[in-house]
Amino acid sequence: MSNSRIVVTGIGATSPLGGTAPESWSALLEGVSGTRTLEYDWVEKYQLPVTFAAEAKVRPETVLERPIAKRLDPSSQFALVAAMEAWADAGSPEVDPERLGVDFATGIGGLHTLLDGWDTLREKGPRRVLPMTVPMLMPNAAAGNLSLHFNARAYARTVASACASSTESIVNAIEHIRAGYADVVIAGGTESVIHPVTIAAFSSMQALSRRNDDPATASRPCSIDRDGFVMGEGAAVLILETEEHARARGAKIYAAVVGGGVTADSYHITANDPEGLGASRAVRLALDMADASPDDVGHINAHATSTPVGDPNEYTALRSVFGDRIDEIPVSATKASTGHLLGGTGALEAIFTVMALKERVAPPTINLTTQDPEVPFRISGTPTPLGDGEHLAISNSFGFGGHNAVAAFASV
Repeated sequence: MSNSRIVVTGIGATSPLGGTAPESWSALLEGVSGTRTLEYDWVEKYQLPVTFAAEAKVRPETVLERPIAKRLDPSSQFALVAAMEAWADAGSPEVDPERLGVDFATGIGGLHTLLDGWDTLREKGPRRVLPMTVPMLMPNAAAGNLSLHFNARAYARTVASACASSTESIVNAIEHIRAGYADVVIAGGTESVIHPVTIAAFSSMQALSRRNDDPATASRPCSIDRDGFVMGEGAAVLILETEEHARARGAKIYAAVVGGGVTADSYHITANDPEGLGASRAVRLALDMADASPDDVGHINAHATSTPVGDPNEYTALRSVFGDRIDEIPVSATKASTGHLLGGTGALEAIFTVMALKERVAPPTINLTTQDPEVPFRISGTPTPLGDGEHLAISNSFGFGGHNAVAAFASV
């Protein structure tokens, strides 16, 4: 197992804030909300209790060539768009295909393809179901298609651990590079499941905000009047490689990814542990791998979904790691702007964490009305400069099933 320093050399994102990573980051700093009223006939047809979501700002089929887009579920379309951007941003590195890997993630997979296929079967019969239906709907479709597109032959692995998925894929990439499986890894995650069945299902479990009259302010992490998360969609990708490999080819370097931790709560299939034991252990594992202490952390991108129970549980978990100092560390809850991209959210927030370190600024948390005294993070509605000593940051992701994943990044 090598202890080579691993760095981020390329980033790509297509999100509710923008069609690229720079556009998404700029909109985040400007305090833009990506949440909008849904303009679909099915919202009224099914009398959905929630009528808004954070849809991607740029539709992926408008970016990809039509023959390619037709063979991909929207989740894979988003993945390819973000990966193409990240790869170009990394300088389109020349790498032996057998030394190029894919660690990718999704929470649900090709939901649109699955349900469209079911509708076709019921309405038109089995002969009209597309032969590409299974390859399009399978959860590993994004990883497989990225492997094909970039000729990545080292491996193409898929993580499906709900909202922790793409952070876990980043942690896996660290381990795979250190284990010698690849020199360069395309890591990230994607999700596209804004659909009447998911909105109805999440609504039934009282998980979604119902601020239909004011969608842009619906996601309000850490606010005392928060009432649930906002569904988002999109994808984000980071190109990871050893520092030696990056320096040898003259690549620009955004930051180093220095640690990761993955744990399970074994507490409840949807609720997280109120004592935060699994989450705090994931943070400690990430810091241990980074050979760092809690005192070294100068910024946190919190999971902070804007649910009544989840936000205070995360604070409890972090307080057990950082003690009283948790109230001094600049925290960003970026789902206030982006909504919750489920399996894609960790990778997007990893990019935001990397950019925070690079540009020395913690992004704002919009929609913060009256801060909940049970979630007293140091959190701001405006960008917060990071001090000279704040060169280590963590990004948290916690998902249904009790999955916890934390990635640690450092300035270079």
